[in-house]
Amino acid sequence: MICIPVEIPEELCAIDDELKAIYHSKDSVCIWVFKTRKDRNHFMENTIGMSKEARVEYYAKYFG
Repeated sequence: MICIPVEIPEELCAIDDELKAIYHSKDSVCIWVFKTRKDRNHFMENTIGMSKEARVEYYAKYFG
């Protein structure tokens, strides 16, 4: 396990983990938040293999 210490806002920590999707690359960590678990799962299934930029666009189009 690798842990990278960061200060995450309490508002984000309070959100159910099943409503969040996390993406990381060598220079960033993205956390997307959804209204329902179904939305989160839909996002995860439909963005497999996408770049960060493509996922950002997909999220904005369908959930933003």
